[in-house]
Amino acid sequence: MTVKRTKAAVIASMCFIFGVGTAGPAQADLVFIDLTHPVPTFRPLASDPTRPDLAKPVGKSAPIAGFYPQAVLYPADIWPTNEGHFESAAILVQEHNGTSFNAPNHYVNNAASREAGAVPQAKRKTSDALTIDQLTGKVVLIDVSQRVRRELAKNDGVPSPSVSVTDFSDTSLATVRAEDIDAIKDDIDDGVWVVANLGWSHLYGVGGEDWEAPGYVNGLNHPGFTREAIDRLIQIMDANKVKIAGIAADSLSGDSGQGAKGTDDKWSNAWPAHVRLFQRDILVVESLANVDALARANETGDCTLIVGALKHVGGTGGPARVVAACEAE
Repeated sequence: MTVKRTKAAVIASMCFIFGVGTAGPAQADLVFIDLTHPVPTFRPLASDPTRPDLAKPVGKSAPIAGFYPQAVLYPADIWPTNEGHFESAAILVQEHNGTSFNAPNHYVNNAASREAGAVPQAKRKTSDALTIDQLTGKVVLIDVSQRVRRELAKNDGVPSPSVSVTDFSDTSLATVRAEDIDAIKDDIDDGVWVVANLGWSHLYGVGGEDWEAPGYVNGLNHPGFTREAIDRLIQIMDANKVKIAGIAADSLSGDSGQGAKGTDDKWSNAWPAHVRLFQRDILVVESLANVDALARANETGDCTLIVGALKHVGGTGGPARVVAACEAE
């Protein structure tokens, strides 16, 4: 969904919210792009109110792939008045479900993976400690969607868990590689968000909860930031003494599927974006929607990513309403 507003109106609203004065009128228009998938919800099981009854979806909800059970929406409380009534419900949802953010405390490094200068685990930010500066920032876009579509075209547009059919491994061009990071190296600066358009969000929900089914997770044969891309990103940041706010992508994880899987069935050497970025106080946003629209808008003007993160105490992340504000043509 895209909404157009004048920059003056947006600045006035934000200044009101944050209690600051405006510096003067702004004339340019902004286009707002919703980058968020809805979170499917289900009524609770009669035998266990903490688990979803997939036979009782709320609205048109259908199960999605995730790390945990589907979200449960408890029946509404009714609070009557003489003119009608209020409805209110309780929701039980795992933090890493659908379009979501990861806070730096989400991964606990052991001694072997902890790097020099790493933020100590006890000092890593929880969801409630994230700053507005971290949750907003200029978009630096990497667009590999055409390469991904060419790979999908080998199987009539349908992803296959087999790399011999559609190859999204870390050696494939149909994912984010080190050379893609090199192409944006001059834009890597303090506080920016590096956003990958993978051309994958249209598969959201395909395959349901089954990680091995062809579709969104695709047996962890999906595009993302490869290990070499994360390594190169960190090299550039270290060389230039800058730190980005985060990375974001339109697949299950900021990591590529092969990167997430690691080198064996015990998740060895896995999740490089999570292992390396969180200890640097850098965030990850997963399962974006509408990134094609963001890519088009970013061609004609600067875009800012706004991560509407839950501010729950001690959280390791959470579902987020992610929006881009882009300068209109």
